Amino acid sequence: MTVLIDPPRWPAHGRVWSHLVSDAFYTELHAFAADNGIPERGFDHDHYDVPGERYQLLIDAGAVPVDSRELLQRIGAAGLRKPKRDRRSVAQALGVSPPAGARTPGSAPSAPRRPPGGPS
Repeated sequence: MTVLIDPPRWPAHGRVWSHLVSDAFYTELHAFAADNGIPERGFDHDHYDVPGERYQLLIDAGAVPVDSRELLQRIGAAGLRKPKRDRRSVAQALGVSPPAGARTPGSAPSAPRRPPGGPS
C-alpha cells in the first residue's frame, strides 16, 4: 500500500497541480489526504488534485514521487483507475449537467437549426 504523487505540471486556475493516488485502497488515500489537510473537494473520481506548492510537503509526509506514466500504470494495475466514460456516468447519476454543447455517451450531434422561412 503506497500513496503516490506525480510532479506538479498540470496547469489550472493560475497554478500547477499534482495528482495524489493510492495503488491499493481509496480508504488509504482518503486517510492520507485528511491527515495532510487536503480538502475532500480535491478528490476527482480516482485521485486528489493538489497544488504544486504542497508537493514536497506531501513527499515529506510519506507520498512516493513517481512520474505521471508510472502513477497511471500503478493505479490501473490496482483496478483503481476510473475511465472518463465512468466519470461521465457518475456525473449523470448525480444529476450534474455536462457543459453546454458537450456530447454525452449515446447522444448524436444536434442538427443545425434552420431559421424560420428558410429552405428546407
